[in-house]
Amino acid sequence: MAVNIDDYDLSEVVGYHYGQFPPEDLELAELLGPLARAQDAISRYDQMLISLPNSELLLAPLRQNEAVISSRMEGTISTVDEVMIYEAEADDAGTIGRSRDDVVEVALYSSVLRRAQNAVSDGEPINEGLIKNAHRILLSFGRGASKSPGQYKTEQNYIGDDRRKIIFFKPISPIQLEPAMHDLLKFIEESSMLHLFKVAIAHVEFEALHPFNDGNGRIGRLLITLLLWKFGLIHKPHFYVSAYFEAHKEEYIELMRGVSESDDWTSWVVFFLNAISSQAELNLKTAQEISALYDEMKETFREISGSKWHIAAQDYIFENPVFKNRQLIKKSGMPKHVATRITKLLHEGGLLRELSPASGRRGALYMFEPLMEIVRA
Repeated sequence: MAVNIDDYDLSEVVGYHYGQFPPEDLELAELLGPLARAQDAISRYDQMLISLPNSELLLAPLRQNEAVISSRMEGTISTVDEVMIYEAEADDAGTIGRSRDDVVEVALYSSVLRRAQNAVSDGEPINEGLIKNAHRILLSFGRGASKSPGQYKTEQNYIGDDRRKIIFFKPISPIQLEPAMHDLLKFIEESSMLHLFKVAIAHVEFEALHPFNDGNGRIGRLLITLLLWKFGLIHKPHFYVSAYFEAHKEEYIELMRGVSESDDWTSWVVFFLNAISSQAELNLKTAQEISALYDEMKETFREISGSKWHIAAQDYIFENPVFKNRQLIKKSGMPKHVATRITKLLHEGGLLRELSPASGRRGALYMFEPLMEIVRA
């Protein structure tokens, strides 16, 4: 945040750790146990990803949920239902729709996650161009549009609590930012450090640099997913850790401050490894529940649709659990009368909830409730 510091309490402020990145060594004795648990947990989750025939199809709704949680950590409040409804309405209209600013911001972050994942999948390196482009999209509309989207900060920013008027961290100065970002990206590319350690160190360093006027937390947590994927720890870009960080937010912030205050990188890495372990187990449970629901619904969709289009309908609805028929027809290629019949029967069977009825040229908006119950949990 950019503030008038005269209005804030600076008694507990900690400044950036100039000359201390990357850390020269870590206390390996403290890390071996958490490392083993994190490696085991993420490996089991990755095996689940590998076994899924189409992880993007089944796990796409988790991306919206990550956008909700990561944004909520920054004070941007919405629900996964609101975001999916907004995205469905915007997709149907072909434009950015009107909604609460918070919902727009979270939907933009969901779009950033998807686009960044696609870019890395297409071979784009994790570099300043990718990071700045992700930031540009994140702040392209709404309140963020006035906060220099895609551009590094030019004035000193701070991390603190606006409500309590307290500043507790002073990131790197704008003058020294660009060489520090170069050092971070060089560390990511060239360091021989164990990959999980490297992801932990890269995340906390990015947050300490705080290179943008706004959106640093969300971009920094996006980088975790991309780096886990880049280093081969997961085979598909579906691993989100914000739920753990939110549940342990005070510890998350204090341990990041501890890196700069007392050069304590080890405690931060222990926390990060514990986050990976816990979140991998939760992610695995959620992925298994979605996969089981998909298998359970195969016969139901076949019986209800009574046509060769039942697989296309099921795949589309699992990837887009809030939708309109026009989108279903366009994306699946099925005839209009088939799509209308399928959604009518699914609605009558209690699997689809009608969020808003058809009116004039506006089609009805549907929600696939069995999947949403898993995503919300």
